Amino acid sequence: MEEVGGEQVQNLTNINLLDIEERQQIIKDRLLLIGQNLIDFRGKNEGDILELKKDLETLKKNVENIKRFIETISSEFQKFAKKEDLEILKKQAKMFQPLEFVTKSDLEKLKNKKNIK
Repeated sequence: MEEVGGEQVQNLTNINLLDIEERQQIIKDRLLLIGQNLIDFRGKNEGDILELKKDLETLKKNVENIKRFIETISSEFQKFAKKEDLEILKKQAKMFQPLEFVTKSDLEKLKNKKNIK
């Protein structure tokens, strides 16, 4: 009977070893899959980071261009007339009424008409 018991123990040991080997293979496969996923994830992230760096450089250039444009505009604003100055000029033009002035040719015509009469 001891032989039968010993055989059963041997069978159980073999079954346990097979289970352990199968589990070890499953863990190995999972580890390989995790490693591959990690490599894929890293590659994708590196691509995304490069794209973000390019976008950031483009944004920096755009900000610099906008900055220079604003500086140019602000320096040009100093050359423009103020609203108050324009109002003063408008009032002076109304008082002056240059359209009602007589030109030299008009005076010559009037002079010629008087000489004819």
